[in-house]
Amino acid sequence: MAARIYQIPKNAMQSGRARTDSWMLEFEQSEARWPDPLMGWTGSSDTQSQVRLTFPDKDAAKAYAEKYGIAARVYATPPKTLKIQAYADNFR
Repeated sequence: MAARIYQIPKNAMQSGRARTDSWMLEFEQSEARWPDPLMGWTGSSDTQSQVRLTFPDKDAAKAYAEKYGIAARVYATPPKTLKIQAYADNFR
């Protein structure tokens, strides 16, 4: 049972930064999905892939994974880059 630990990214539709300081432990899929012939939806009998656990920091998520014997990989948060641009740059 493998999992990944990552920081929740900011939603692209939001300008605020609410709930972006928490960390998520999400289980990886253990089997392939298959399409439902009637509806066309994808299905799976893997119920662990539906589980998402939220933690206040990275250390708490790693401690939980170690406590329950979950092989977890930590994904680093990419650095935030700001593109500073003035309104006058639109007319250059």
